[in-house]
Amino acid sequence: MIATLLVAAAAAGWVDAVVGGGGLLLLPALMLAAPHLPTATALGTNKLTAICGTSTAAVTYARRTKIDWRVAGPSAALALICSGCGALLAGGIPATAFRPVIIGVLVAVAVFVTVRPQMGLMEHPEKRTPWRRGAAVAVAGGVIATYDGLIGPGTGTFLVLAFTGIVGADFVHGSAMAKIVNTATNLGALTVFAATGHVAWKLGLGMAVCNVIGSVIGARMALKRGAGFVRIVLLVVVLALIARLGYLHWQES
Repeated sequence: MIATLLVAAAAAGWVDAVVGGGGLLLLPALMLAAPHLPTATALGTNKLTAICGTSTAAVTYARRTKIDWRVAGPSAALALICSGCGALLAGGIPATAFRPVIIGVLVAVAVFVTVRPQMGLMEHPEKRTPWRRGAAVAVAGGVIATYDGLIGPGTGTFLVLAFTGIVGADFVHGSAMAKIVNTATNLGALTVFAATGHVAWKLGLGMAVCNVIGSVIGARMALKRGAGFVRIVLLVVVLALIARLGYLHWQES
């Protein structure tokens, strides 16, 4: 069980650092390898592990690339609040209610990225208008952050796409901003889960070590190999999310 969780934590850290979506690996691994954990505790432990990796990746990106703090800063501040609100609602709304919508959005994203191969390969600073910055903050810090506290899988991927599509970031700079906001969403949700006693601290901190290692490797690979590499990983993660969520929805319907 421990070996499975440590490997899953490292792999999730790598995926999260490159393009987000590490929860696709980490949360199912927790639920399968530690079935005695209540769902809320699995979610809280996942947030404890993830925040260590995302914050490490955020620092790595911040040291090596330029970040648009006019977008990332307000998004992170709003995300801290909204993700906590989402975590408070997590027990009252079944995940099955959101899955069809999420699957539909992911399919649209996969098609869009496939038919527009140049998307995210270059920055488009002309899109950084005040209106678009405000829209990016509302979507990333409000809508996506609430979703992260409520359910979670694919949050980092959605953040990358929001920054790429709305304010014209390339995939590398979009990933950098996504890591900063994702750190805030993890912190907001973790605060709520910890306050309600739903965190397995020893297990989460042990997994966090491997998650950090994976995050450092992933962030450095993304910075070294560029936007084309991130685009390929993005498509793989989106397709994996569609398959995973589709299977869960079919299984429970």
